[in-house]
Amino acid sequence: MIQIEDLIDIAIKKEASDIHLISGNKPMLRIIRKLEPIEEYDILTEEDMYDIYDSLVKGNLDKDNVFKTTKKLDTAYEYKDIRLRVNISLSGEIPIFTLRLIKKELPKYEDLGVPDIVRRMTYQPQGLILVTGKTNSGKTTTLNSLVNEINETQNKKILSLENPIEYKHHSKKSVIVQKEVGVGGDSLNFSDGVKNSLREDCDIVVIGEIRDRQTMDAAIETAESGHLVIGTLHTKSCAETIDRMINFYEISDQTTVKYLLSSLLKLVVSQRLLPGTDGRLVLIPEVMVVDNVVSGIIRKEKFSVSEMEDAMQSNSENGSIGLINSIAQAFVDDRITLEQAKAQIEEKNIEVLNRTIMQLRIKKERGN
Repeated sequence: MIQIEDLIDIAIKKEASDIHLISGNKPMLRIIRKLEPIEEYDILTEEDMYDIYDSLVKGNLDKDNVFKTTKKLDTAYEYKDIRLRVNISLSGEIPIFTLRLIKKELPKYEDLGVPDIVRRMTYQPQGLILVTGKTNSGKTTTLNSLVNEINETQNKKILSLENPIEYKHHSKKSVIVQKEVGVGGDSLNFSDGVKNSLREDCDIVVIGEIRDRQTMDAAIETAESGHLVIGTLHTKSCAETIDRMINFYEISDQTTVKYLLSSLLKLVVSQRLLPGTDGRLVLIPEVMVVDNVVSGIIRKEKFSVSEMEDAMQSNSENGSIGLINSIAQAFVDDRITLEQAKAQIEEKNIEVLNRTIMQLRIKKERGN
């Protein structure tokens, strides 16, 4: 019988970020973006998968019912002070599992590589701040490090809505309330949790993921009513984030939403994690500070992703950082290879990347 704790011990020892358990395969670990089998284990059988299911669900009838009804389940698992984010789904009508290991201690905000403008924006009394990126881009770590920074430096009441709760925060200078979203949790869904925050005398509301129009509506309403809202979206760039939010709405509602976003949105940070030249992951941030130029682009009748990207690339004096600038800086600092840098952008922008690298090298040489 497979012992899930033994697998977790191996994952911890090898500093893996994820464990993948799929019938017909050996248990797999993701280590610095590469998948590696645990060779000492046999191929997982259908019986193994149901044993693992029982170990992770632990007889919780609510969770079991959610899985049987929706054919998926997001939950958490704790072992030796380690928390794991667990996703259970089906393949060939057999459960499969993805377990994400959550580090015991959050990295300090200044060690993440996220520009300081993001931290400074949390002193805004109200508005909307978004942390975005694709899967495995470190959004959750950045979000929670930001919350921890606020907790240590500001006197606020923070309400955090998560599915599932990954990092357990303890109140320091601020008061933190964490609520798990989902069936059997503290709130049935994100939008209900955000709406109820208006009655909970909160200063800051943290939304683990803005997935739909209902949650977006609630986030806008909360920001409009005088709160700071910090949330995440599953998007690959700052400009795409704006486009996604606008397209949550029908065309007839988009003009109103654009005006609301142009006044309420304060900052978007979109991040990527790339394997570095030293074997560690390197954070590549793209930052959009919403100034008058960006607000004007958002309000236009036809939103242009390319126009937004150009504005970010050229408006560095306000704290914005274009993706090309961020990638070029990582290469000039010898943190990523040129091949990795070029792979992150479209072919049409390669020449812009090359020019930016030359400019940064000249600036670096003059600085020395």
